[in-house]
Amino acid sequence: MAEAHLVTRAQWADEPDAWKGEFEGGAYGAGLSVIFVSTDEIGYGPKLHRHPYPETFIVRVGRARFTVGDRTIDAEAGQIVVAPANVPHKFENLGPGRLETTDVHEAGAFSTEWLE
Repeated sequence: MAEAHLVTRAQWADEPDAWKGEFEGGAYGAGLSVIFVSTDEIGYGPKLHRHPYPETFIVRVGRARFTVGDRTIDAEAGQIVVAPANVPHKFENLGPGRLETTDVHEAGAFSTEWLE
């Protein structure tokens, strides 16, 4: 029988009071990994990159501009953007104010190819 795991906030969070950090589920038998983004910096976001698996972005707070392949998508709280496997993508905080996203990688460990 598989064993349940409890992962504490201290094991994944970069800051004790913010939803900011990374979790790789493979170590716990999960086939997904998650990045929690929380920033007030306008323009903040990862550079262009791709993964060999899809990535799903859940915008929880604020507004972000996503580039997925040749498409530009402005998304706001409550919307979800999906980047297909092997398609270059990036995003940035449009502001004003905080951007919080939950970025779900369909793999137990991160695999990223940076393109810029």
